[in-house]
Amino acid sequence: MTLPMVVRDDGLPDRVTVYEVGPRDGLQNEKTVIPLEVKVELVQRLVAAGLPIVEVTSFVRPEWVPQLADAEQLLDLVDHRGATPMPVLVPNERGLDRALEKGVQHIAIFGSATETFARRNLNRSLDEQFSMFEPVVKRALEHGLDVRAYVSMCFGDPWEGEVAVPQVVDVGRRLLDLGCSQLSLGDTIGVGTPGHVNALLDAFNNDGVADDRLAVHFHDTYGQALANATAALRHGVTTFDASAGGLGGCPYADSATGNLATEDLVWMLDGLGIDTGVDLGSLVATSQWLAGVLGRPSPSRVVNALS
Repeated sequence: MTLPMVVRDDGLPDRVTVYEVGPRDGLQNEKTVIPLEVKVELVQRLVAAGLPIVEVTSFVRPEWVPQLADAEQLLDLVDHRGATPMPVLVPNERGLDRALEKGVQHIAIFGSATETFARRNLNRSLDEQFSMFEPVVKRALEHGLDVRAYVSMCFGDPWEGEVAVPQVVDVGRRLLDLGCSQLSLGDTIGVGTPGHVNALLDAFNNDGVADDRLAVHFHDTYGQALANATAALRHGVTTFDASAGGLGGCPYADSATGNLATEDLVWMLDGLGIDTGVDLGSLVATSQWLAGVLGRPSPSRVVNALS
């Protein structure tokens, strides 16, 4: 397999964490139901390819996201208590109850930086979302779970337009103050650019949140995901959300297209001599297989180039 030439940049970290969201965020917006056995094989193949974290599903109500209605069955069939963390998205206390029943060790909550998306996605106001999340995080921590927080619409909202940087920082800080270990900043509709990324990360740093508590989650709607990831990498962020094959979207935001492809991210990091622990060949083969299952080409440039 062709590999990139390695040219190190001494100003960059030696290693980063790729937080794989394909089985959850990548599949949640598919139009047809993905068989359980395909999801199980996808998770197993991603773990075998060396992805250090694989977010596997979400405990949302089945009528909201039908693609994830088999969350319990999936967890019965994958090694979610093994060496590779397998977080599960938990929207509320009922979702946490389901996670605890299955012995899940890592969960994530999903907040919004804007009023409109909070109401559409959570049926709560911007302020009310914190009242919903507070008991979830408190109980999860009491049970020894790790809790990650996502905040969506950090760079723009399809209904509200531009989102003020201080507003994003305020929401993110409040989520971290609940006790979350990490905050993932989401460009849900893919409108961010590198300068905007730097400005937002600077604002978090100025508010006392270091880059090592932040992750980034970019969508590639305008072809900016990899450029934005590079900006975050140079800023000091070392955790990057990505989806195998570039799959994904948001059921509540039609303008949200695919995630940053894990293969495209790993190719770039390999070329920079940054260790991810990911076997690119195995990952590409996995996305080629998944594209065949879904019946359409992968959006990933690297997958297509190496196919």
